[in-house]
Amino acid sequence: MNEQLAPRPPKPENRPQLVPFPSAKAMQTGRRAFSNYWLIGGLAALLALAVAVIWWIAAPGNAVRYTTAPVTRGAITRTVTATGTVNPELTIIVGTYVSGVIQELYCDYNTEVKKGQVCAKIDPRPYQSAVDQAKANLAVAKAQLEKDKANLGYTKISYERATRLIQTNAVSQDAVDSAKSNFEQAQAQVIFDEATIDQRQAALDAAQVNLDYTNIVSPVNGIVVSRSVTQGQTVAASFQTPTLFLIATDLTKMEVDTNVSEGDIGGVKIGNESAFTVDAFPKRAFKGTVTQVRQSPQTVQNVVTYDVVIGVNNTDLALKPGMTAATRIVVDQRFDVLRVPNAALRYTPSGTVKRAPEDQAQIWVLRDGKTIAVPVITGLDDDLFTEIVSGAVRPNDRVITAEQNITSRTTTLRLRF
Repeated sequence: MNEQLAPRPPKPENRPQLVPFPSAKAMQTGRRAFSNYWLIGGLAALLALAVAVIWWIAAPGNAVRYTTAPVTRGAITRTVTATGTVNPELTIIVGTYVSGVIQELYCDYNTEVKKGQVCAKIDPRPYQSAVDQAKANLAVAKAQLEKDKANLGYTKISYERATRLIQTNAVSQDAVDSAKSNFEQAQAQVIFDEATIDQRQAALDAAQVNLDYTNIVSPVNGIVVSRSVTQGQTVAASFQTPTLFLIATDLTKMEVDTNVSEGDIGGVKIGNESAFTVDAFPKRAFKGTVTQVRQSPQTVQNVVTYDVVIGVNNTDLALKPGMTAATRIVVDQRFDVLRVPNAALRYTPSGTVKRAPEDQAQIWVLRDGKTIAVPVITGLDDDLFTEIVSGAVRPNDRVITAEQNITSRTTTLRLRF
């Protein structure tokens, strides 16, 4: 019987090795490692780019571009700015001399009045009574004078008779002296009566004045710009005259009261031209002339200012009392002078160490692409230009006012990962 031999199993070392399928956890860990790798690489690339840009900006090799302006001829005007208030040239304060109740009002805001026109009336009855009493007292004094004059005539006759009788010893000397005394007393009494009449007349005049003051009249021709009382109001003139009306004499002639600082007042003179604007007409420039530079200082919070008055015509009545004016006063002006922008005197090329002396002005001129320092003597200046009195500059020269660094380098960035 043939015995079949079973196949011999392969040797362990020759058996194929089976690779197990990765688990889900292992796959997730691998993807996370791959993502971290690209994140780190991207950050490194951005960092390299930033370093390269900074190096490119800070690296030398920049060109300079100059900002220039021409030397011109023209006018230079130096001005002083101030803020003021528009007011009429002459404003009359109408008050009352006597106290009482306002019985009638005849004037109101914007009423045109004439000199002597009655604007208000105070109750006159108390003052009329005082006038009537003064008249009666005067009449009594006059009657007393007439009586004493009659007595004077009688005493005069008696004295003359006694003087004749004493010559014949018909009367005693004592009778003559008594008649003389009576005559002289009668003369004194008449003089006293005349003085009393003058006194009573003065009292009557005073009472009449008070009565007349119950009529509040306008002292000038003008227009009422303010009224401070109403009908039925009681006004008292005991210690201070109350203001009833403000009357502007002529609104076609106005003035601007401005406050100029002590640092600018030295250049302001009577006759200086001025221009100002008001909020009501922001695009209109009103012209005026300085009429007063008042010497009285005004100190507010340690700031000293002086009142400068500017006269202005207001024929169209556009300006109203109380408007706020932004004023520019011309203190000096030159025409057709050589001038440069103020920035040209402040410019100095970058890297320049040697500068002109402090008392020597200097400008930089661009000629044939080169910067040239030119010493100059300056004159009048304003907010924009400075006058060149002397110096090696001429009209249409280009003066440098500023410079700008322009990068001329071309940089190629290569990033390696």
